[in-house]
Amino acid sequence: MELMRLGAVGDEHPFVRDEAGTVYDLAPVTRDIDGAFLASDGIARVRDALERGVLQPADVDGLRVGPPVARPTAVICIGMNYAAHAAESGSEPPEHPVIFFKHPNTVVGPDDVVLLPPGAEKVDWEVELAIVIGKTARYLPSPDAADDVIAGYTISNDVSERAYQLDVSGGQWSKGKCSETFNPLGPVLVPADEVDPQALRLRSFVNGEPRQDSSTADMIFSVRQIVHELSQYLVLEPGDVINTGTPQGVALSGRFPYLQDGDEMTIEIEGLGRQQQRTERVRLG
Repeated sequence: MELMRLGAVGDEHPFVRDEAGTVYDLAPVTRDIDGAFLASDGIARVRDALERGVLQPADVDGLRVGPPVARPTAVICIGMNYAAHAAESGSEPPEHPVIFFKHPNTVVGPDDVVLLPPGAEKVDWEVELAIVIGKTARYLPSPDAADDVIAGYTISNDVSERAYQLDVSGGQWSKGKCSETFNPLGPVLVPADEVDPQALRLRSFVNGEPRQDSSTADMIFSVRQIVHELSQYLVLEPGDVINTGTPQGVALSGRFPYLQDGDEMTIEIEGLGRQQQRTERVRLG
């Protein structure tokens, strides 16, 4: 089962695709796929509606794909969560999860244009598994308890401007992470009980050329560890998105050029689908 939001920017509507590939309108179940929907056992209600046959098939051809979660209240990110990526960044693997934030308004659809800020010269791609929280989580007693609060998983491209992140950061990373459109998300939200989050192949391409190719099995901190650890320091809310880190193969490594105007990124994770974005330079005046 795949939950999705389709339609023009700001006018997305909720749908579900079943295992046979049929897409159904979720209007009888919810007005949107958001934190309130997830917190009210929305995924279970969708499954029940599918089983009872009360949903109507929908013609969605030509509709834009929006982010699968509306208006996340927070986008929390884990840095250097793959040892090889830490090495290519010139850092030792962390002993504890490195946490930074992206502004929630960075979230756009999986195939929307990614805007290169005026003057930015070091914009980078990062394929990441994204966790979507389904229940409020605070002070979880163990990593295993994370299973009760994770609604599902989707794909994130943690687009980053490395000069902003590292050279003029003032000591933290968010300045290089928060430009508009810097978090394509989607295309679908897959329920947590249908995914093994530590056994997913994730890949990225730029203009059709391979960049990253790894597995979530190589994470330093597992999905459960991340959610447990975060809950000790902040309260996770339904609809929050957690980017779990990226593997090696980014431009920061020095092996590949940074993104230029008109480049095309392809970001994919096994079982969760594929994103494709074109870059476009912002021109002022």
